[in-house]
This record gives sequence, C-alpha cells and structure tokens, in this order.
Amino acid sequence: MTVCLLLLSVVAVTAAVPVPRLLTRSAWPEREPVVGLWVWQCLVATVLLCCLTALALGAAAVFGTVRAQLFAPAPPAVTAAYNLSAGPAWAAVLTVFLACGAAWTTAVLFRELVEARRRRAVSRAHLRERAPDLPAGLPTARGPLLVLEDEYPDAWWMPGSPPQLIVTTGALQRLTDHQLDAVLTHERGHARARHDWLLHLSTALATGFPRVPLFAHFCDQTHRLVELAADDTASRRCGHLTTALALIQLNQHRGVLSCASSNRLLGERVDRLLAPPPRLEPRHRALTTATAALVPLLPLLITFAPGLTALA
Repeated sequence: MTVCLLLLSVVAVTAAVPVPRLLTRSAWPEREPVVGLWVWQCLVATVLLCCLTALALGAAAVFGTVRAQLFAPAPPAVTAAYNLSAGPAWAAVLTVFLACGAAWTTAVLFRELVEARRRRAVSRAHLRERAPDLPAGLPTARGPLLVLEDEYPDAWWMPGSPPQLIVTTGALQRLTDHQLDAVLTHERGHARARHDWLLHLSTALATGFPRVPLFAHFCDQTHRLVELAADDTASRRCGHLTTALALIQLNQHRGVLSCASSNRLLGERVDRLLAPPPRLEPRHRALTTATAALVPLLPLLITFAPGLTALA
C-alpha cells in the first residue's frame, strides 16, 4: 500500500491550493491560451489517473480475486514486490473511499452530458420556432449558418449534430463585413477546437467537487482561456483591431467598457486585443507543452516502478 499512499500524496500536492493558484496567477497563459488549456488538462488528468491507479491497487490489496486478475500475467516476483497480500486494515476504508469518488465522478460527468444534451434540444426547438419560414418548394434543412430576425445583436455557435452558427439581424446591421467575419471565425474556432466538451468536463468536476481547488480553478480558467483562444483565432485571420471592434459592437449594450461592468472578462478581452501581448518563443512553447504532457506519466511511473524493479 506504499504505492497507493505515494499516489495519493501526488493528488494532494497537485490538487491543493498552491499549484492551481500559482498557475492561475501566472501571466504566460494569457499569451498562449491554447498551451494554458493543455497544461490545465494535463494536471487534471494526472489527479484522475492517480486516483484510478490507487483504486486499482487498493482493490487488489483488499480482494484476492481482483489481485489474481490484475496480476495474472505477471511473474510471482512482481506480485510480491507490491506486498498486497498483507494490506493494512485501513486499506479497505481507503478503497471504499476511492470507489465512491470514482462513482461520483462518473455520475457528475454523466449528469453534465445529459443536461447539456437536454439544454441543446430545448435551444434547437426554440430556434426552430424563431427561424423564418422558407418559401414553398425550398428544402427545409437548415445550413450551418442561421439568421434570426432580432434587433438584439448576438452570435453564437451551437454544438451538436449538425453544429450550427446563429447570428441575429441586429448583429448584421451593427457589424461591418470584416467584423462579421471576425465574429464568425471566433465561433468557428470554438467549434473546431471542441471547446464545448472541455467546458462540460470542467463544469462537471467543479460542480461535483466544489471543495477541490484544482477543479474550481480549472473551471474558471477554462471558461476564460477558451474565449482568449477563439479571439486569437479570429485576430490572426481578421486582425486584432477588427476583432476588438466586433467584440465591442456586439457587447456595447452590456457595458463592456464600463468600470462597473459585472463581466470583467469582456473588458479584459478587448484590452488584450487592442494591446496584444507577445507570444512565447517557439522553443519555450514546445518545452511547456512537452513538460505538461509528461506529467500524467508520473502516476504510471509510480505504479509500475515496483514491478519493473522486481524484473530488473
């Protein structure tokens, strides 16, 4: 059970306050939001993988049947290296606790997916009611772009099958052609990167485990960084100034430039587009990406270390 304790210590260090707070306060994710999202995903994957491997080893220590199935292909020396047959009394309590955590994680993820599908169905039904009727003789299937008659300027991407981009006539009247292109590119950036799945994952973990700092910060930063990443996609094609003006035109009625605005992210996005921060050097970007990708391998290294040592 020493391996289980070591895995849980990794969870405690990674999911505790210092690590997510340090990453949240760092300035470089604003310069490279895509890399920042990757780092957050790797940290969360590390915690989940640690808990999963600790659950497997704990179940093997408590239940002989699980141990026999788990170590069936391994030589006896490998099984003896983990010393699972003489598990302490608290191993059963720890295993039950981890099993409950795994069941709850599965439940909150499933609930989020079901709720997202229900909300999407309601939104699509509402859109079908608001969408203008097509003349007789034309096909009833909607294309990827749907225009709604509404003086309220707005544009958004609705994931699903098929995905659909919705824009109101108020946005068409307020935006220039280049600004509209920037808005559509922004929304297509969300769809191309499948940001909806990432938002569902972060929301489910933060809702299911509200007292875990890592998951709370993961949710907040995901909602922030996906918007910055989509802004970068639009600005690379249409220009920073055009994208900023389009964002202002769409959100001016919400007080985007007001100091009293409750949505500070809109103001931060406009400021970032008007004065774009310098990107990280390619070497630094590649090093950060590769290092983050290696972090989830730590639980596997801890888990397989005794067995590999016994085989050496």
